[in-house]
Amino acid sequence: MQNNRNNSLDPISIRNWRWNYFLDKTIKGFSIFQSSPYPIENDFLFRESFWGSNSNPKKVILETWGLKTEKIRQARCACLQAGEITSVMNLVISPFNNYDVPFFGADFVTLPSGHLIALDLQPALKDDLIHTKYVLGKLKSIHANWQSKLPSGGDIPSEAKKYFSPGFLWTRIPLGEDGDKLINQVIKPAFDEYLNFFLDLVTNAKRVSPERASILLNGQKKYMRYRAEKDPARGMLRGFFGDIWAENYINNILFDLQ
Repeated sequence: MQNNRNNSLDPISIRNWRWNYFLDKTIKGFSIFQSSPYPIENDFLFRESFWGSNSNPKKVILETWGLKTEKIRQARCACLQAGEITSVMNLVISPFNNYDVPFFGADFVTLPSGHLIALDLQPALKDDLIHTKYVLGKLKSIHANWQSKLPSGGDIPSEAKKYFSPGFLWTRIPLGEDGDKLINQVIKPAFDEYLNFFLDLVTNAKRVSPERASILLNGQKKYMRYRAEKDPARGMLRGFFGDIWAENYINNILFDLQ
């Protein structure tokens, strides 16, 4: 497959990538802002490899989309397709610490065992009422509506709970017709509502004081360090693309505020 991507805003070219709808909605949502490409080296904009046996190798393609705006330090999406093995969208939107806005996170993964769906507005300062009070009030209502229509994703590690909000949408759904129906009828409108709420927060956000910005920066760095250290995709990325490339990608692209 030829790589025609020159910067992080160029369209993703993965054929039949399952999660196209969600990235397209994100791109459309950000069209209200003046944006520019987030700087990403060519080696991380597009990566291709083959995985499995020599007699039956499977093509693996990873492309990275990204942008920045006046208030968003980095919005980036890791898009991966490996045939029937897996299809992944890992989307994180990180505000500048000059604005009291949470992270936006969506991690959608298709495996042979089913779809794992995680969606949240993740606080940089979970125990700070200034940071969370307004956001969580509305987010809990949005979450209650959509989570009630989905099976639970199960328990999450106790150490991870401080990095998720009470509005964390988390589900495991089956492959096939039933799963596709849930994605179309529940996951898509839920994503739209979470994203629109986040974009409203960004639109209305005002600059905070330098003192407040410093506190927010510390919280953002802790979040990013945790995500980089505990990234569940680490083993998969190492297997597909090698240890050195995977570690550089995780620490210098996906979670680069450390």
